[in-house]
Amino acid sequence: MSVTVVGSANIDVVSRVERIPGPGETVLARSVTQVVGGKGSNQALAAARSGAETTFVCALGDDAGADLIARVHAASGVRLADRRTASPTGTAYITVDDQAENTIVVSSGANTDLAHLSDDDLRDVTRASVLLLQLETPLGAVQQAARAARVAGVTTVLNASPVVDGLVACLADVDVLLVNEHEVVQIAELVRDEPAGSVDQAAALLADRGHIVIVTLGADGVLLATRDTPPRRLAAFRVHAVDTTGAGDTFCGAFAAALARRTTDIDADALVSAIEWAGAAAALSVQTPGAEPSIPVEASIRHLLG
Repeated sequence: MSVTVVGSANIDVVSRVERIPGPGETVLARSVTQVVGGKGSNQALAAARSGAETTFVCALGDDAGADLIARVHAASGVRLADRRTASPTGTAYITVDDQAENTIVVSSGANTDLAHLSDDDLRDVTRASVLLLQLETPLGAVQQAARAARVAGVTTVLNASPVVDGLVACLADVDVLLVNEHEVVQIAELVRDEPAGSVDQAAALLADRGHIVIVTLGADGVLLATRDTPPRRLAAFRVHAVDTTGAGDTFCGAFAAALARRTTDIDADALVSAIEWAGAAAALSVQTPGAEPSIPVEASIRHLLG
């Protein structure tokens, strides 16, 4: 089983505070740390730590941040297919409060240079069992990867975050749409060009277009909708959250790894099993501060699932 991730990589600068500041307000941080982040990077690490052979296609600067990203991915067994550019490595400024809520501001840097995939990049896409995409890099490369995967018969999972203009154009080549409750409504409204209604209605609308739709609902679990079945909810693991940063990315990467084991038969049972695996990984991740440091390994996920 193999997963190729095409996406963003950042250095996260994480400040721990008592509470998130309001507009114009200053608060003092108890600590500031630097860790590896970015949706693509987090998801690649989550897939690898879930046991999948993982390749990560990304763009980095020629700087110390890029070297740190390379070391962290090597330590987790990720094959890094990176290009080095004149732009600085992407940076995210994250504030986390005592209730585990966070705010994030991203400077994309080299991530904007991943606008077109090379022949080598496309080979990494087409040899995978599952392709995992997000939207923190230019949409052209996302569309290019999804189309190549479709032609090659590779299952494509799109974590459509953040929702961007032009997204609808690449949905035709997406098998699994993995989003949160706000994103699913936004995307359904883009597709329909009118209010989408509830989360369940939005998920059903997108499922009717032929997508498998998975909506993460935080502590309320996950919503699953397909063309053949009405939306159903799966419960989340009950844990004490310390930091939710990266939990969604952990879910995505772990889900892709679990799905890669069953790409020849993606039925309802396979989807539920993959969601349970990803839910366990995400539950473990919120109990540890930071995005990359909190991504669990396969043995820990198996232990939680019993």
